[in-house]
Amino acid sequence: MAEPTDAPPAPRHRPGRTLTSRAVLVTCAVALVSVLVTAIVAVPLAVRGVERRDQEALAAQARLAAAVLRPRLETGRTADEERIVRQLNSQGVDAYLVRGGVAERPGLPPRVVRRVAEGRNVSTRRPLDGRRTLIEGRALPGGNGVVLIRSRPTAPWRQVVPSLWLPLLAGLAAGVAAGLLLARRLARPIRRAADAAARLRAGDRAVRVPVEPPDEVADLAYALNGLAAALATSEGRQREFLLSVSHELRTPLTAIRGYAEALADGVIGPADAPDAGRTVLAEAQRLDRLVSDLLALARLEAADFPLEPVPVDLARLAADAGRTWADRCAKVGVPFRAEVADAPVPVHTDPGRIRQVVDGLLENALRVVPPGAPIVLAVRAAGADPLAGGVVEVRDGGPGLTDDDLAVAFERGALHQRYRGVRKVGSGLGLALAAGLVRRLGGDVAAGHAPEGGAAFTVRLPPDPYRIRTSL
Repeated sequence: MAEPTDAPPAPRHRPGRTLTSRAVLVTCAVALVSVLVTAIVAVPLAVRGVERRDQEALAAQARLAAAVLRPRLETGRTADEERIVRQLNSQGVDAYLVRGGVAERPGLPPRVVRRVAEGRNVSTRRPLDGRRTLIEGRALPGGNGVVLIRSRPTAPWRQVVPSLWLPLLAGLAAGVAAGLLLARRLARPIRRAADAAARLRAGDRAVRVPVEPPDEVADLAYALNGLAAALATSEGRQREFLLSVSHELRTPLTAIRGYAEALADGVIGPADAPDAGRTVLAEAQRLDRLVSDLLALARLEAADFPLEPVPVDLARLAADAGRTWADRCAKVGVPFRAEVADAPVPVHTDPGRIRQVVDGLLENALRVVPPGAPIVLAVRAAGADPLAGGVVEVRDGGPGLTDDDLAVAFERGALHQRYRGVRKVGSGLGLALAAGLVRRLGGDVAAGHAPEGGAAFTVRLPPDPYRIRTSL
């Protein structure tokens, strides 16, 4: 498990800054706005409903009074009339009797008296003596009639609001409850993801987040689970790589130490000293190459990695490399063949770095190829157009690679780990370093099967932009 890295402490949650508190505040604000809008719409409707109810109630009283007083209005004022008028007055209703088209007492608008006298009923709302009033008049035969007047309240909303505050308060409480539920539902997967991220930071690679709806939360869970799996895989490969590198470092160091102790103890005489020196020098050079590869890999991703791309004739570079490697291969009985085009293959690259790539691929091939099996260095244009860039290919007749090997060929130490003890292997860094250099140079590299029976590594490099411009 990886050591946890130093990280700033988690910030303390402050009131009003958490998702829960903000969701509650938002839902409360929405509920409050909804309540206010509902009140703005509902109060006028309720006021009109109250007025309509009062009007209907007054109309019913007017019909009843007219039915009761109809036979009495044709005679003089009676005690029954006085009793009915007093009862109506006790209910907040002013009663006016019309006989022969004339109101018994003043206070009625002439227009109302005239309409009743003409035999027409009256149902209206109008100001009377500075008061808002409801008027209901019922016409009777002979120009008689009954008119009832009730004052409307100056602030009818006061009758409505007391009956509305409880539903409005219930709506606001429901908004608060909904906000709490929503906030908890939203915050729970985020807290779970934050806890998982903290455990990942602490080095726990076995942590997994349950995948649950909605889709956004599921995507977050998938991402965190994928990150945990990728970290576990990467750290596993890193451990294997470090074990491999430590083994590679220990081998030359053991040889150097053994010869140094033998020389110090006088076990090796003067006659054997040159051979011992050559062995120590070879192991030191091997150690130097390994350390150089490690440093190059460490610097490869840095922004200041030195690269000097210039126009290069890839055919000439391959011919120079072929002369050097032909001699090396001949010494160990390996046929070397260079397939280089007669025409120039212009590319835009760093000649030193691309030669490093070619040497690394040939070194890797020479290590595994048995005597008698060929190594081929081929160079060609990337397409029919000679200005399309160039391709360098290193093929061999060695044991080759499986399809599974091809998928991890350029990962640090992957092939070294698979074939250590099975065939000759290097440090496990050469192919990774070659792939990194090619990508930094703007090209790409691929591994495959060679027609010679072994492995084939193909490097594609970009064209020379100056030649392209001058050819247009």
